[in-house]
Amino acid sequence: MNQLATDAVRPVEGFPRPSRDGDVEKSGDAHFYAHETGSDGETKSVESETFQNGVQRVRAITEIWSKQTLIVMFIFLYLIEFVAFLQNAIDAALNPFITSYFDKHGLLNVGNIMSTALAGCIPLATAKVIDVFGRVEGFFLMLVIVVVGMAMKAACNNMETYIAGHVLYWAGHIGVLYVTDVMAADITTLKNRMIIFTINGTPRIASTFAGPKIGELFYYKNNWRWAFGAFIIIFVGCCLPAMGVMVYMYRKAKKAGLINKQKSNRTALQSIWYYFVQFDITGILLIMLAFCLFLLPFSLVAYAPNGWKTGYIIAMIVLGFLLFPTFYIWEAKFAPVQFLPWKYLKDGTIVGSCLLYGVMFLSVFCWNGYFYSYLLVVHRQSITHAGYILNAFSLTSSVFGPLIAWWISYSGNFKWTAYTGVPIVLLGTALLIPFREPSTNPGVLAFTQVLIGLGTGIFSTCAQLAVMVPVTHQEIAVITALWGLFGSFGSSIGIAIAGAMWNNILPQQLYNRLPEASKADYLTIFGDITAQMSYADGTPERDAIVGAYADVQRKMVITGACFVPLCLASIYIWKNINVKQLEEEKGKQTKGTVF
Repeated sequence: MNQLATDAVRPVEGFPRPSRDGDVEKSGDAHFYAHETGSDGETKSVESETFQNGVQRVRAITEIWSKQTLIVMFIFLYLIEFVAFLQNAIDAALNPFITSYFDKHGLLNVGNIMSTALAGCIPLATAKVIDVFGRVEGFFLMLVIVVVGMAMKAACNNMETYIAGHVLYWAGHIGVLYVTDVMAADITTLKNRMIIFTINGTPRIASTFAGPKIGELFYYKNNWRWAFGAFIIIFVGCCLPAMGVMVYMYRKAKKAGLINKQKSNRTALQSIWYYFVQFDITGILLIMLAFCLFLLPFSLVAYAPNGWKTGYIIAMIVLGFLLFPTFYIWEAKFAPVQFLPWKYLKDGTIVGSCLLYGVMFLSVFCWNGYFYSYLLVVHRQSITHAGYILNAFSLTSSVFGPLIAWWISYSGNFKWTAYTGVPIVLLGTALLIPFREPSTNPGVLAFTQVLIGLGTGIFSTCAQLAVMVPVTHQEIAVITALWGLFGSFGSSIGIAIAGAMWNNILPQQLYNRLPEASKADYLTIFGDITAQMSYADGTPERDAIVGAYADVQRKMVITGACFVPLCLASIYIWKNINVKQLEEEKGKQTKGTVF
């Protein structure tokens, strides 16, 4: 599952502007020119000094590297994506058991809400880092966050530490994938870009099968903590080659005189404050806290002592609700540098692409959040087989992604291609409603995942390209981040809806269905997936658990299906642009030796 117009001569709004005092963010003395297609469709000659330091660096690098180096870079980026997806699949396989280890299976979605909300903000902040400082610097920062998060998960002794580690891990994970996407965009043309993006998504094919099996082996044969410890070493080792190539080529370009970065005259404290303002940390905190405080209570209420009457539950909802207008007022009236680039949201294609990505994840996560637990408990699937069924979604998207991208490159059309995904997603989601029964064959459930995966694969491929069409190379990083922001917030809302239904409906359903002798244990059963799986077939407890799961899952699927028609409206407002013809007539976004 997956992610995210201005005049090229002007600096991007929300980014540091070139200053007159020789600040570090000022472009150097490279004087090559590039043809850029602006949002008004005009081809412009743009001197490198209009590009920020990070963008200038990568344009200088692609000027001097060879075709062989380009291919090597593609391979290294693919390796990073492979390990990232594999670790994510293992993490997803172990999450229900780790939360049950702390007797908090119902809180499975709490960490997901917080992590997706933060992950939505991370790319926009990272976009500024990689444009101001460089791609490698931003990538290294995200890598550090991933390592810290996985280390916390490996060493945690309570649920709070595990959730905190998961939030950091997921934020870094999304950040790493985001920077690799930007780097891939830097070295591809517009019409071929989605071919590389979708090829970089094909590691999901291997992780679909390998991830759950490896997770099962860690859980039963070793220790789930080592699943995180081992991948700290593996992931860092696989990231170093790509970083090494970029650093080496940067130094080579600098020696060739293509880059001449001037140093800042600010002190350390002045630099900290400068970038605190430039990155709009206040805006990031406001929007992240708004989403977290507003959405979390719906998952936490089942654990509150007085339910909806609990003081902190009411306070979180009210405070979260009030922070949304506070964020808007701050951005519109007071922020020296805006975190959210509002001007891009005036373009119909960009708005429609962002909305499609957000609605897509909103619909899916309404029912997908606890689908894995449903397969384990109701259908008694093993960790491996449940992972196969669950990951049939991403498997299908990854298999068909390159074919969809090739079609777009061949035809140049992405709007009408996106339309074909609507009936496929609607059919797949609608079929889940009658099939959310214990008697349904697991193969049928896998088939519905295939349909939804195909449809959303079409959506994400077309939408990610659509959001890049109206902008130039300078804006690719920020517009991709903006697109990802909508996807993350759509995911957060969908996860919150799923968590609210799960934590409010399932406990009551269990209590009503359990025999009198077991009613006192309903909260214990609700909070531990291993306890739910322990009852033998035919026992009253087993029948009660299966019936409760089926009831809440059916309601979750119906909710998700109701959002699918919004995808059609999101695509409708796109401009029907032929990217192949656009590039032939107006020139390329990128510069140098690119694909």
